[in-house]
Amino acid sequence: MPNPSATPFVLRIARWFGSACAGASRIRLACLASLMLQGAPGIAPAATPPASDAPTAFVDVNVLPMDSERVLPHQTVLVRDGRIEAIGPSLPVPRDARVVEGRGRAWLSPGLADMHTHADTADEMKVYLANGVTSVLNMGEASNAFMGQVRPAIHAGTRPGPHVYAAFVVDGSPRYGHLSVTGADEARWIVRLARTNGYEFIKVYNDLSPEAFTALIEEGRAQGLPVVGHGVTRVGLARQLDAGQLMVAHLEEFLYTFFADPNRSGDDPSPDPARIPAAIERVQRSHAFVTADLATYDAIARQWGKPDVVAGFLGWPETRHLAPQRRIEWKGSDYARRKGSLDENRDFLRRFAKALSDADVPLIAGTDAPTIPGIASGYSLHEDLRALEEAGLSRYRALSTATRTPGELIRRALPAAETFGTIAPGRRADLLLSESNPLDDLSTLRKPLGVMANGRWYARADLRKLLDEVAATYAGAAMPR
Repeated sequence: MPNPSATPFVLRIARWFGSACAGASRIRLACLASLMLQGAPGIAPAATPPASDAPTAFVDVNVLPMDSERVLPHQTVLVRDGRIEAIGPSLPVPRDARVVEGRGRAWLSPGLADMHTHADTADEMKVYLANGVTSVLNMGEASNAFMGQVRPAIHAGTRPGPHVYAAFVVDGSPRYGHLSVTGADEARWIVRLARTNGYEFIKVYNDLSPEAFTALIEEGRAQGLPVVGHGVTRVGLARQLDAGQLMVAHLEEFLYTFFADPNRSGDDPSPDPARIPAAIERVQRSHAFVTADLATYDAIARQWGKPDVVAGFLGWPETRHLAPQRRIEWKGSDYARRKGSLDENRDFLRRFAKALSDADVPLIAGTDAPTIPGIASGYSLHEDLRALEEAGLSRYRALSTATRTPGELIRRALPAAETFGTIAPGRRADLLLSESNPLDDLSTLRKPLGVMANGRWYARADLRKLLDEVAATYAGAAMPR
């Protein structure tokens, strides 16, 4: 028998949802990677060949499989039907294969993953792809059109972009602008509705009641939607992890619900470094993942009380690929109107990230793009990798946060999902071709020679074309389409 008290809620939610060129012989992609490496200007494919049954072969490339800190030199990697079929130093190349030549001077690594984004337009997905990002986790407020139209088109290969996972965000009050629930019964309905609408995760937010949080955990487990997200003030991050929350959405969350000094309040929670081992032990006990978003907090700290810094962000070349509405949001952000300094917290989080990494806590890269001024979709992931390296992580461990470990998160959360994040037979063919070894210099990933997303190859000229299309669209529009 239906619960009468749930009926108005269900109707309210229902209204809310309602609003919101292959040939018979080898096809050597024009502008082979070897020509790019020789710096031959203007030699580029006119267009990426359409997806077909023909396999793709990366020939004589140096492979970073990212299953450990190693390099496999002079390999052939064969891709068929969107998956890596085989890897070896002397694989036979099928006669009908499209061939990308490495000439021993190109490096093939897994495509990158940004596991905390709020981008939800087709144009923003193009920008991610052009930056080598082949997987993203949208962490809330994705539009219905994006979920129902854009995302399926990307997964089907009819639109360019990374593979998109999505979390449905739930709070206990409307003050942050999220859908809210007032108790356990409503929380259970939310999980069921999220599953019906194709979401893979439930994201919890600050103001949930303990009863609602517990219901989200229990119903999420029953429906196959793991809980990820913020520290919930009335629950506390330690209890959330013990209850089964799979991922913490920001390093910053530990400041407010674990490290905070109860004698101080406001924007300076005064973290106590002596508690770092206890935090690590709690995360290890729960086997949870932690989003190591150092670049995001650094951007916030830089602009805290400094309007001129935000003006500088808006002058970056990358903002050509930032939607007009996002620019308006950056300009109107209230971080620049705050008082005080976040430098102490920023330095603490760098130290905390290094300690988590040293303890083998699974860290994932995420940036909160493009909602934070200075954090632009796609570009910000490279800034996060740089920040992690500066915090003391090895390049291999930093790169793991955007490749291998996100793949492990999805494999644990969604056992039936395709695997990605390493280069091995059977993995989804998400690949990035670069001019040099990322383990020598992570910045080589910023300018890929080409990107393969779900088995579809985009050479450097194709990626540049995607960026030009987005820039032209934004330049000619007062508001994003």
